[in-house]
Amino acid sequence: MRPSSGDYHHGNLRQALLDAAHEQLCDAGIGAVGMREIARRVGVSHAAPYRHYANLDALLADLATSGFRELEQRFAHLPAIAEPEARFTAMAATYVEFASDRPQLWRLMFGDALDKTGHPQLLEVSQAVFANLQETLLALGVAAPAINEALAAWAMAHGVARLALDRRLDAHLNLAMDANTLVDTAARIFLAGLRNLR
Repeated sequence: MRPSSGDYHHGNLRQALLDAAHEQLCDAGIGAVGMREIARRVGVSHAAPYRHYANLDALLADLATSGFRELEQRFAHLPAIAEPEARFTAMAATYVEFASDRPQLWRLMFGDALDKTGHPQLLEVSQAVFANLQETLLALGVAAPAINEALAAWAMAHGVARLALDRRLDAHLNLAMDANTLVDTAARIFLAGLRNLR
């Protein structure tokens, strides 16, 4: 049972709202998330969320920001891997794993529900995640700034994640898909392509 609105003090209502929004997102998807339902789940008045968020879009942007921070932390906590190709493969696998663990949050972060340019904090943290990928590619010998290569690498991992979440190989090719094997294979093919471009 959630506490009543009187039990919240300044500072933890915001997190409670984020938690409730994430619960609703996981339960029913982005289209079902609404401020009134979030307030109901937290146990506060319908007006209470607006003390912290101007509108639903602002709350969702904050939720997506938390997702990018978690993804950034997952990259940061990868075991120390000195060999750049092994680190690249581990990053790709971590991205696919994150999508599998947080499917609805991942769809919010990378879907078209939010315009990141309207939310500077969200844009900043998403760019930091992308910069992490660029740094990994620079360590592979790609010429700076490695933007196109990073975009191609992201597209590769993103495609695997989307295929895994949507079960597209299972549905269309009648294949039992192991996302870990697929992302490892895709990463090795991508790295072989990079070597051939040097």
